[in-house]
Amino acid sequence: MDDEGVIRLRAVISKLARELNASSTGEGLTPSQASALSLIVARGPLGLTELGERERINPTMLSRVIGRLVEMKLITRTPDPADLRSVSVLGTPAGRRVDKKIKARRAAAVSECLDLLPPEQVTALTEALPALEALAAAMGQQGGGSRGVVPPGQQGGGSRGAST
Repeated sequence: MDDEGVIRLRAVISKLARELNASSTGEGLTPSQASALSLIVARGPLGLTELGERERINPTMLSRVIGRLVEMKLITRTPDPADLRSVSVLGTPAGRRVDKKIKARRAAAVSECLDLLPPEQVTALTEALPALEALAAAMGQQGGGSRGVVPPGQQGGGSRGAST
């Protein structure tokens, strides 16, 4: 893909993320809180270090996110009996319900918009899913598409990291 294609792909992914994130606010959560809750519900119990790494947020922000989710009774914090400095978090029944609502709202929003597209574009999006999933996995392995990482075989080539 050329530089212009990469820039367009990044822009459309960012726009889609913003639109989907907006659906989390209906439950009184910020996008960061909704994302953390989703991960905790899907993978919990999780240690705070692992959660911070997976969410790619700093410890101060993580503390705020966790504090708010606990305050809303969407997750519980449990000290590790073997290491009282260590804590794990787990979704509550209320947290699982809120997470399910957010996911349903996001799925409905996507479905409604897909209904507005011509069938051939829906087919193209469906066929692109494996490639997009592979891109997401590759970016996850690279630490979120770390700046300055040059894919193998592209050393000395184009300027993918140019201003976007």
